[in-house]
Amino acid sequence: MTKTVLTVDDSKTMLQMLQFALKQGGYTVIQGENGQEGLDLLDQHDVDVIISDINMPVMDGITFIKELRKKAKCKATPVLILTTESSQAKKAEGRAAGATGWIVKPFDPAKLLEVIRKVSP
Repeated sequence: MTKTVLTVDDSKTMLQMLQFALKQGGYTVIQGENGQEGLDLLDQHDVDVIISDINMPVMDGITFIKELRKKAKCKATPVLILTTESSQAKKAEGRAAGATGWIVKPFDPAKLLEVIRKVSP
């Protein structure tokens, strides 16, 4: 069965790059441009993995992760943060919110797929 990945990023270019890499890897992709859109999509779809940016308008990635962790069906869903941020403080904040992993932009498509396979075998 095909796995579904939700990607949330305010950069259209990044969304396109993610969609291309994930589709090449055989995943179904749904996309939102901020945390609120991501939450709305989670109400409509079941997803296997979530990839989110941190710095976005409307709702940032950390708030998005805290909110999605309140949803019963998302308590155990792997969440990868994909961001330009690489400070330990931000990583700790991400982990505290419920993030599973951290990928710094620009990402390597092969490594991204490898990480997704690890967190959602």
